[in-house]
Amino acid sequence: MSLTTEATEATEATGPAAPAEASWRALGTLVHLLVTDPSHLGQARQLLIADLADVDAACSRFRPDSELCSLPGGRPTEISPLLAEAIVVALRAARLTDGDVDPTVGAAMSAAGYDRDFGHLPPNAPALRLTVRRVPGWQEIHLDGRTLIMPPGVRLDLGATAKAWAADRSAARIAARTGGGVLVSLGGDIAVAGQAPDEGWRVRVQDVTGAPGDPPAGPYAKIAIRDGGLATSSTAARRWRRGGDVLHHILDPRTGLPAEPAWRTVSVTAGSCADANAASTAAIIRGRRALGWLTQLGLPARLVDATGVVFTVAGWPAESSGEQ
Repeated sequence: MSLTTEATEATEATGPAAPAEASWRALGTLVHLLVTDPSHLGQARQLLIADLADVDAACSRFRPDSELCSLPGGRPTEISPLLAEAIVVALRAARLTDGDVDPTVGAAMSAAGYDRDFGHLPPNAPALRLTVRRVPGWQEIHLDGRTLIMPPGVRLDLGATAKAWAADRSAARIAARTGGGVLVSLGGDIAVAGQAPDEGWRVRVQDVTGAPGDPPAGPYAKIAIRDGGLATSSTAARRWRRGGDVLHHILDPRTGLPAEPAWRTVSVTAGSCADANAASTAAIIRGRRALGWLTQLGLPARLVDATGVVFTVAGWPAESSGEQ
């Protein structure tokens, strides 16, 4: 991952050879696609649409007809190559984060009220009685080639890894097919592949979500991505109310409950979007311990605490002053 402070989670494209771009919604989030050669945009868009439809059919926790939802427990099951790849990525994230990112949180996520596509969650549903309950654990999931074995009753949730992996996968496939440079952003999880623009892919990272053309609200950082990926995890997004409680979607596998919101957002860059996302999600769960952990790993990161104070580690660029 290469970063500079001079080049753009909003993506800016300027100059006479500005990349072509397209945006739409899929997987319950905003999709943003940029390609260095405008003549490749139509082909790249169709490839990405097809890729995301395949990922949704294989990995969705909210589609009763998805392959993930049909998985039985307690006996060996032959699964598709696509779902196998997604589970390999999820288990790798669990291993690299010492279990902070665990795909066996599916039942706990539903118990916390996140049991349907986020856009269909009621804004304020009746109260839930949540109890501390450690999730089954990723070590209980065994994948040998395409043969999956997991205990009865375990429900997988690949939401912590599948979106970032899908961005990596599609960016690589589009670059290979078109021969040009590409950036794929799925809800702000960004992967790039192929030859980057001369100044890199310019990304503005900020705590308040906004459209690329909107002025930044609050402090922000401008970075340039030439390879790898960037991911942001947040306790301020995908929040819902149950009774008087405000819940969010990042669960601590050791309790089965939403992680303590020490950080409002964590943004990380790494060699892939999947690795960046695993690190940013684990950082939310680790709380203040994440500062030393990310520093030790040498992963440039930007962490914003619950009061809005910004911390940066491992060479993340300095902040700029935004418009309030």
